[in-house]
Amino acid sequence: MVRKKAKFEVEKGILLEHIQKAGLRRTSQRDLILEIFLGTEDHLTSEDLYSLVHKKDPSVGLTTVYRTLKLLTEAGLAREVGFGDGKTYYEHHYNHEHHDHMICTECGRVIEFFSPDIEALQDEMASNFGFRPTHHSLRMWGVCADCQVNTAESQSAPSGAQPRVRVKTAIN
Repeated sequence: MVRKKAKFEVEKGILLEHIQKAGLRRTSQRDLILEIFLGTEDHLTSEDLYSLVHKKDPSVGLTTVYRTLKLLTEAGLAREVGFGDGKTYYEHHYNHEHHDHMICTECGRVIEFFSPDIEALQDEMASNFGFRPTHHSLRMWGVCADCQVNTAESQSAPSGAQPRVRVKTAIN
């Protein structure tokens, strides 16, 4: 009989190895947080993830979710992302290709995209300045196609002004 591979088995192994190196132990709460985090492709704040986890297990506290997200980030399973609204979001990092983000300032939609042309231009610019990049993040703010249709006149922020951002998550 062939054994069915457990969901997120590799990721659980990565987390287990990381927490053992840190002198911590595996807990069912950490496993639940990992499973719920990996089960969504959304960009989540610690509060968003807490809300999802709390529905499954009300005994899990916000501090446990916050500390587990920190462990997931340290282990390379999650990545912190900022979208200009003062909050820290987390997205999958392990086994996910590099991508950049466009954020709609009207509805909060986050669009992930990849452009080999942009990547090549960044590499060229780094080379021109003798710069060795270790990582980067490209974020563009504007109005998505749906909101452009729903808005008679698209307004842009004055030069230098910070955009008003409301990021839409699975919790909204």
